[in-house]
Amino acid sequence: MTDTSTDLSPTDAASLHSPVIAWFDEHARDLPWRRPDAGAWGVMVSEFMLQQTPVSRVLPVYEQWVARWPRPADLAAEAPGEAVRAWGRLGYPRRALRLHGAAQAIAERHGGDVPREHAQLLALPGIGEYTAAAVASFAYGQRHAVLDTNVRRVFARAASGVQYPPTATTAAERKLARALLPDDEEIAARWAAASMELGALVCTARNEDCARCPIAAACAWRLAGKPAHQGAARRGQTYAGTDRQVRGKLLAVLRESSAPVPRSALDAVWHEPLQRARALDGLVADGLVEPWEDGTYRLPG
Repeated sequence: MTDTSTDLSPTDAASLHSPVIAWFDEHARDLPWRRPDAGAWGVMVSEFMLQQTPVSRVLPVYEQWVARWPRPADLAAEAPGEAVRAWGRLGYPRRALRLHGAAQAIAERHGGDVPREHAQLLALPGIGEYTAAAVASFAYGQRHAVLDTNVRRVFARAASGVQYPPTATTAAERKLARALLPDDEEIAARWAAASMELGALVCTARNEDCARCPIAAACAWRLAGKPAHQGAARRGQTYAGTDRQVRGKLLAVLRESSAPVPRSALDAVWHEPLQRARALDGLVADGLVEPWEDGTYRLPG
């Protein structure tokens, strides 16, 4: 396992904040969920959509989503199948069901407003450690360690001197993130967004651009000569021929139909019957598809 622990003094941490935030002020992308009118709901929607999905694919779906459902109560009033339908081809469609469930809980428990308190956010269905911290920080300007893949990679390289963070977030990474977090709440929220953007645009997983990095001179990994990753080989995700691809094809048929779909229409999307049946059973088990007694299927109503 890669060790991301480090002995970081407050002075060392503070020396990173100003250059990264100044870089962010100049180079941050103009994204709709970063604009003041997005509100906490816009931030939450974007965080669900951006999990494992690039910004370029999220943008058009996000715009359509918030135009149709500008408040959590608007989404909560719809059938969950409509959330799955509007999710389109973003992938990992269970996120749509989780977002719908969170919207229902917000409408029922919080009067339709995304709660401000971190503990209340964390108590919403479908909200984990990262998303609760991200919404509290990005929407409400609070002081939280926001650890997504991009931030973890920046911290691993700049502070710990390794090329990549561990596969799953560790206690050592959380400790490091807290050590790097500015004391001032407003600066901490800005630092969270800035370090994430740095990982997305400059300190990328491949082809890092150290010449553009505002903290290259202090980066432990660069100063160590960029030692190669010592952990298990990092493998890219495959899609073609997988159950994920079959599930996507089945859902595409259901999204495009306002009426229940016969099994024959689903059978036509994939040639291998065992894999097709397994994918369909998985969709039913995940609550993404409802079978009807007459042998037809539909999105959850």
